Order: sequence, then structure tokens, then C-alpha cells
Amino acid sequence: MAAEYDFTRGVRGKYLRRYAEGTNVVVLEPDVAEVFHSPGQVNEALRGLAALIRRQTELAPK
Repeated sequence: MAAEYDFTRGVRGKYLRRYAEGTNVVVLEPDVAEVFHSPGQVNEALRGLAALIRRQTELAPK
């Protein structure tokens, strides 16, 4: 760890509960990130896409 990092005001375990619930970090490319202004917008778009994929899968011939 670099000497310039100062953790004297840090709180041990501050995000432990949230981390334990599960994390899934996705890094958007800059051109994609320009379109979305919040994580909620990204989630809404992905849910819509997921619904389309599910529908296509259900309608696909077997």
C-alpha cells in the first residue's frame, strides 16, 4: 500500500453488510455511460432487454 494513502479516519467494516448481500459491479464503456444518468436507468434498460430475451426464448420453436 502506498504511503500517501491515509486510512486513519476509515471505518472498519463500514460496507461489510452490503458486500455480504452480494455485489455485482459492471463497468460501462464511456459511450454507453453517456446515455444513462443513474444506476436506476441502467437497471430499467436491462430489465426491458431481459424481458425481450425471455419472450423470444419462450416463442422460439423447440
